[in-house]
Amino acid sequence: MLTVDFSRFPLAPGDRVLDLGCGAGRHAFECYRRGAQVVALDQNGEEIREVAKWFAAMKEAGEAPEGASATAMEGDALQLPFPDESFDVVIISEVMEHIPDDKGVLAEMVRVLKPGGRIAITVPRYGPEKVCWALSDAYHEVEGGHIRIYKADELLARIREAGLRPYGTHHAHALHSPYWWLKCAFGVDNDQALPVKAYHKLLVWDIMKKPLATRVAEQALNPLIGKSFVAYATKPHLPKLAEAGADAR
Repeated sequence: MLTVDFSRFPLAPGDRVLDLGCGAGRHAFECYRRGAQVVALDQNGEEIREVAKWFAAMKEAGEAPEGASATAMEGDALQLPFPDESFDVVIISEVMEHIPDDKGVLAEMVRVLKPGGRIAITVPRYGPEKVCWALSDAYHEVEGGHIRIYKADELLARIREAGLRPYGTHHAHALHSPYWWLKCAFGVDNDQALPVKAYHKLLVWDIMKKPLATRVAEQALNPLIGKSFVAYATKPHLPKLAEAGADAR
C-alpha cells in the first residue's frame, strides 16, 4: 500500500533514492522495482533486517531491473551518514509526526538532496488524526508515538523554510480512516473487537483485489477523510551568481 503517488512523483531508472524511516520498506521496494539505487534507512534494526531479506528475495526473483540496487541500513534521521547532495530523491513517509526535532530532520534531508532533486513527505492528516487523538489517549501517548498533528499549511511552511519548493499535494487512504477510528474507539490493542476485525478483513480484501468500486470510493473520499497528507517539493538550484560567489570564496 503506497502513500506516495509515483505518477505525481516521477522516478527514473538509476535515480539514487533515500527512503528515510523506511519502516517495513513499502516505498523502498517500489523504487527498487522501478530501477532506482535505493537506500532504506531506519533506526529500528529488526525492521531493517527484514527489509534487507526482502531486497535479497526481490533480487533473486528478478523483480528489480538490471542496474537497480538496494541497501538497508540502520541510522539516525538527525545525523544521516551521507555526504552533501548524495540523493536525487528522498522519501519520508509517516515519520515526521514522531520526531521532536522535525526542523532538524528537514535540514538533514535538504543537505543530502541534490539541487533539482525531489522530496516526498507524508504525515497523518489533521482532521482524521484529531478524531483518533480524541477517541484514545493510548493511540498517541506511547513511547515513539505521534507527538504532533500537522495542519497542511503548517507543514508546507516548514518545507519552504527548509529551502524547498512545494509543487503538489494530495490526500490518501480514505478507507483507512474509519479503521483507525474503530481501533481507537474499541482499544488500539484490541484487534479482536468484531467491528475492527470485520473492517480489517475489508481492507485486506481491498489491498489484495483492488476492486474498481473501492478504488472509485477511495478516490472520491480522499479529499474529505484521507488518512494521509502528501506533499511533494524540489530543491532549487543555486542561482548562477550565488554559485560564482561561493567559488570565489
